[in-house]
Amino acid sequence: MTTDPINSTFDYLVVGGGSAGCVIASRLSEDPSISVCLIEAGGSDSSVLIHAPVGMVAMLPTRINNWAFQTEVQPGLNGRRGYQPRGKTLGGSSSINAMLYVRGHRHDYDHWAAQGNQGWSYADVLPYFIKSEQNHSLHDDYHGQHGPLSVTEVSCPSALNAAFIQAAQLNGIQRTADYNGAEQEGAFMYQVTQRNGERCSAAKAYLTPNLQRRNLKVLTGATVERVLIESARAVGVQLRHGGQRVVLKARHEVVLSAGSFGSPQVLMLSGIGPQQELHKHGIRITHELPGVGQNLQDHIDYVFTYRSSNNTQTFGFSPTFSWQMLKAMAQWKRERKGLVTSPFAESGAFFKSQPGLSMPDLQLIFVPAIVDDHARKLRPWHGFSCHLTLLRPKSRGTVKLASSDPSAAPLIDPRFFSEPQDLEVLMRGADIQRAILEASPLAPYRGKPLYPLDQHDRQALEQDIRNRADTQYHPVGSCKMGHDPLAVVDDQLRVHGIAGLRVADASIMPTLIGGNTNAPSIMIGEKAADMLLRSRQEG
Repeated sequence: MTTDPINSTFDYLVVGGGSAGCVIASRLSEDPSISVCLIEAGGSDSSVLIHAPVGMVAMLPTRINNWAFQTEVQPGLNGRRGYQPRGKTLGGSSSINAMLYVRGHRHDYDHWAAQGNQGWSYADVLPYFIKSEQNHSLHDDYHGQHGPLSVTEVSCPSALNAAFIQAAQLNGIQRTADYNGAEQEGAFMYQVTQRNGERCSAAKAYLTPNLQRRNLKVLTGATVERVLIESARAVGVQLRHGGQRVVLKARHEVVLSAGSFGSPQVLMLSGIGPQQELHKHGIRITHELPGVGQNLQDHIDYVFTYRSSNNTQTFGFSPTFSWQMLKAMAQWKRERKGLVTSPFAESGAFFKSQPGLSMPDLQLIFVPAIVDDHARKLRPWHGFSCHLTLLRPKSRGTVKLASSDPSAAPLIDPRFFSEPQDLEVLMRGADIQRAILEASPLAPYRGKPLYPLDQHDRQALEQDIRNRADTQYHPVGSCKMGHDPLAVVDDQLRVHGIAGLRVADASIMPTLIGGNTNAPSIMIGEKAADMLLRSRQEG
């Protein structure tokens, strides 16, 4: 962010200024004796589109602060390419997402620990969630009030949310007081990462308040080309910044926090990864690690939408609402209140696709607006939509290199629906989703479906899902934590076979958690910072 000459040596280099990277850089630099350089390929987070919550709708479908990746052709999606928006700015995807504060189910973390990842059970990670959090309305053993990340209620909710929750209750989904607390299952209003009517991204929470620290350097617009390895130890990075090649050295460690696409890409560009993949692009092998870029998992998501004649409780394109939004923008500028604070995704539910399951396997996200193809298809007038998300897909994909050029986007292949069970569960969920949306509480707002469908025609439902389903923006697992042949890092997040190199972001998740991944990524950043500081004290 500054234009000062770059000091060539730091104690720690953190690659990626996203949800985990901002946490790590901030926590390490709390000690004035530790020098840290945070390296971000995107720009600063000064845009009003980032800070005004409703600005998400301008960034998500475009390249504004967004890498806007595409997947490889997906046979499971009838030959379509999926869309993968990722934050290209300080704060990473926490600067462009819907701000939902969701931790996942306690079982998810106990499952990680059961796979041999010591220190990653729910009891182990809960203190880091609490440490990170400043919850403005929940005060109990599950929540914190003194952390940097502001968590609050939706401040200007649509009346449709109450109708949605009533409709869920009529379909057997009871209300839960706190989906991040004792019981995840149920319907609820989402909590969001906002402070005083503005987005509270990881950058806003952890980084921006601390930019004056003399021991913290933040580089934006810097593309890391490779990690420098000497005698099986990471000693620095080579990057492009301001049109020049720069080498930065690390006295202690290099931490990759470039996300589930960026971290495996940097590892492979550094010669760390599957031998065949590296040979294909003429990259000299530094350390063969077959699991790099494997084990990619993502939440597949199916949206059903209804048009509505209501233009006061829904977002949409109409003369009346355009005037409402003009007044709302003036109100937000003046008071930081009103419609501009909406995350669009306001209420939801966690539920089971069939009785007898030990925990919810599906999630609903209700939106008082028409949602079509990630808002890339703009529809006139008003409506409401509901996302249906498969929480623990069986399908596994890959992240590979397109070339040895660090500026080239990686090849992303989630392999959606490559496991037939994923489609079966989503179809069962679609029946419940539709029953909720067609229940009586939503009748005053409900018009015709955007995509009419005979729900009883199972073949038609399957094809509608294959034609329209796509990511819920939660890719994980491509640098998985563990001790099996495809593991990339151990349970201290150290890259197997390379000293002084760790990965700390959503890519280390061995399995996808049952919920949105931003809060868990921040937790991973908190836990990684503790590991680094403990290692420094011990060594």
